[in-house]
Amino acid sequence: MAIREVVSADGTKIVYRVSGPEQGRPLVLLHGWAGTLRCWGTAADLLAQRFRVIAVDLRGHGYSDAPEAGYDDPANWAADVAAVLAGEDITADAVLLGWSYGGIVLSDYLTVHGTGALAGVVYCGSQSGIGRGVDGSQPGPAMQKAIPDVFEESAGRAMRGFAAFGNANTGPGRDKGADAQRLFGGSLTTPPRVRKALFYRTSDNTETLKTLDIPVFVMHGVADPVVPVENGRHIADNAPDARTSFWDDAQHGLFIEDPARFATELTEFIGTLS
Repeated sequence: MAIREVVSADGTKIVYRVSGPEQGRPLVLLHGWAGTLRCWGTAADLLAQRFRVIAVDLRGHGYSDAPEAGYDDPANWAADVAAVLAGEDITADAVLLGWSYGGIVLSDYLTVHGTGALAGVVYCGSQSGIGRGVDGSQPGPAMQKAIPDVFEESAGRAMRGFAAFGNANTGPGRDKGADAQRLFGGSLTTPPRVRKALFYRTSDNTETLKTLDIPVFVMHGVADPVVPVENGRHIADNAPDARTSFWDDAQHGLFIEDPARFATELTEFIGTLS
């Protein structure tokens, strides 16, 4: 396992972690809003048994730089992903996976850079765009309840806002308190100004979805209260070659709710790629 960094087009330092066999197919993991590269937990370890797993700290998160501005520019997000691929000398056959907000970042990359370096993409509990009136970008009830407290400088108010997510990221099946606390802790380390800035932009990547020439895998919990399943269906309905796995009764963090199933389904999808 190695921690590495690259510099994006605008000078922002992007940090990422690489694990798994060096010759394995590259699998790039893009976490969600107010997350970190550590959010993947056991699922990343399972995937690293076969793939070269590259877990990224998005700009403004984790150990990556948090510039004062630029979060509203899709080109910046696209450049960050491109910089990681270039830093790892990846020019073909990679798989990009975006969870939650990571799906927007993934879509920004596709819109700017296309699919030349990719064999497939995965949207997990995510959406392809963001902004008022953008199709397939409706926030769920847990997200609506959390705002605006999650933007607050006050620690108490911010914690109250994040409490609105409840078990959404871990699922109700068994006690995953350690996982939940790791996720909440990562969220609180994301600067409040960054948490807020990520929501104040508009990016509609629907036309990009319609032109994709690689397979798309949509994984989504039917009971997701953060990113409604309709957002995942929007992706599947617009991508020419879309495969889907809609988990009955599951919520937002599928890779924590059932890491083994998550890794198995993802491995099976990647196994179908050329």
